[in-house]
Amino acid sequence: MTSIFVNMPTSDLERSKAFYTALGADINPKFTDDNAACIVWDEKVYFMVLTNEYFATFTDKQTVDPKTHAQVLIALSRDSREDVDKVLEAGLANGGSEPSAPKDYGFMYTRDLDDPDGNGIEFLYMDPVAAEQGPEVYMAEQAKA
Repeated sequence: MTSIFVNMPTSDLERSKAFYTALGADINPKFTDDNAACIVWDEKVYFMVLTNEYFATFTDKQTVDPKTHAQVLIALSRDSREDVDKVLEAGLANGGSEPSAPKDYGFMYTRDLDDPDGNGIEFLYMDPVAAEQGPEVYMAEQAKA
């Protein structure tokens, strides 16, 4: 079994915890302290939100400010377009920002959300048939209909 743990820096741990729980995530208190919070999306996907100082202890590389530099692009799927919109609305209402306009590719709908620290997360819905067939086959079938 593989689980995904994404480590993300924050300048305000309490603000980050409030932000991510407002999006529907939970916090695992067993892995949360004054330096870090374990944000639980589901049983296999976690964000470890770490204070900037603690984050820096995990690498010998220079860390960057997520408000000005992109280090990683994270995408999380949702069950519907409405769920994508709902999570974005919650994020915007809780200190996040939307750095670009929504994108509708026909087979996939995406919206980008920056958390209050500038860490970017893309939320997307992909039509299950398109995910199974691949976007080119799906779009060709849609054009025939």
